[in-house]
Amino acid sequence: MIQSMTGYGKAQALITGGTLTIEIRTLNGKNADINIKSSLLPKDKDLMVRKLLADRLVRGTIDLYLSFEAAPGDSSHAINAEAFKAYWDSVAKAMGTDPHGSEVLAGAILRLPDVVDAKKADAITAEDWPLVEKALNEALDQLCAYRADEGKALYKDVTTRVEGILDLYKQVEALEGERIATVREKLMRAIEELAAKPSQERFEQELIFYLEKYDINEEKVRLRQHCKYFREVIDTDPYPGKKLGFIIQEMGREINTTGSKANHAKIQQLVVRMKDELEKVREQSMNIL
Repeated sequence: MIQSMTGYGKAQALITGGTLTIEIRTLNGKNADINIKSSLLPKDKDLMVRKLLADRLVRGTIDLYLSFEAAPGDSSHAINAEAFKAYWDSVAKAMGTDPHGSEVLAGAILRLPDVVDAKKADAITAEDWPLVEKALNEALDQLCAYRADEGKALYKDVTTRVEGILDLYKQVEALEGERIATVREKLMRAIEELAAKPSQERFEQELIFYLEKYDINEEKVRLRQHCKYFREVIDTDPYPGKKLGFIIQEMGREINTTGSKANHAKIQQLVVRMKDELEKVREQSMNIL
């Protein structure tokens, strides 16, 4: 079953001093564009993590976020003594007296910028890494499950639309007889305007010439082949997205040629509807892995 390139996964690891949260978000993209948005990841693990993401997610715009929250009571905050004293001295100078023992003032100063520093993890230690790696894989599992669910909806949508294009082409075929009659009528009208009296044989030759010029049998056969190939690829290829894009281009070529040869108002309307359906297939297929 196909997968969407859009996904989200999240997991946590209890490491030294607090909790590490791992989030992975993906969007569609031509290649694996990996962005690690954190300074917490050890440099010696960077290439390994990028390879893991590329192997598991194949392609797309991939954003990895790491955030750390210190455990409560783990000396997670430290007072910046210099900043505290600077604020205290400024207040004392402004008051003209030393506000010694003022708990209210001390509490107010502690809430001022830069007085209390939250301790943050500078990096993940070697001892923490097995837990981090496990959480990373959990986030990836969650993201892949999300992609698979989205893929089911994509599969249903694009295959239904491809079948709809074939149904519209059947309606085009049903109008073939009417189209031939229209071409014949146009020829007769042109002959009458010229006051010409061609032989029946000559008239039939001209009719055959025009019908061959506007014949859409080849387009019909190729479009059906492309639609069949589309279904085969989407059903058998684990990552069909790029290939589907090329097939859609070929489908569009046959539909456009049908429109240029149609010479019939109702067929032109059907061609417009086919183009609309194909464009929606193209938009959705851009998100197929």
